[in-house]
Amino acid sequence: MRRRRGEALELALLDAAWAELSERGYADFTLDGVAERANTSTPVLYRRWADRAQLVKAAVAHASARSAFEPPDTGSLRGDLIATMTLANQTSADLMAAAAVQLGSYYREAGTSPAQLRAQELEGRRTRMETVLERAVARGEVEEAALTPRVVALPFDLFRHEVLTTLQAVPTEVIEEIVDDIFLPLVRRRASGTATPQ
Repeated sequence: MRRRRGEALELALLDAAWAELSERGYADFTLDGVAERANTSTPVLYRRWADRAQLVKAAVAHASARSAFEPPDTGSLRGDLIATMTLANQTSADLMAAAAVQLGSYYREAGTSPAQLRAQELEGRRTRMETVLERAVARGEVEEAALTPRVVALPFDLFRHEVLTTLQAVPTEVIEEIVDDIFLPLVRRRASGTATPQ
């Protein structure tokens, strides 16, 4: 078997770490288990990550990057949102569910939270919603002033909530309800200046 080096070795280690985490959870996650799965030794892992928490953080970021995709450009905000959430179902729903189920003790041990882990994963990267909404602003479908950070986050906050409470992909009718009954009326109302007073 050809010896793996550099990036090829690191990717193989991260794949093994994510597989180990998905199957065993953080409580039973060990570097020995990852090393065995990757057909290597624990010193190889320790040369890259000081402890299992750092390896898990890297494995989650790796799995997240592997599931990344460019949001489709359908020509409309509604179409882009539905197509993007549909693709997220296929690429990210399992990752979200696994992270929710398997990382509880990691958050306690590392003194972090799901929101902080997600922010670290996204550091320096544009979110899918930012891409979708920039296109919508350029097409004149929505006013930029209506897009506060909370409003921008809303569709995928609801999407993630659905995944995390059901541990399943989000049904098409729920995606359409998020877009048609909640998000689009909200941004249109805010753009027209008829948002509910605080």
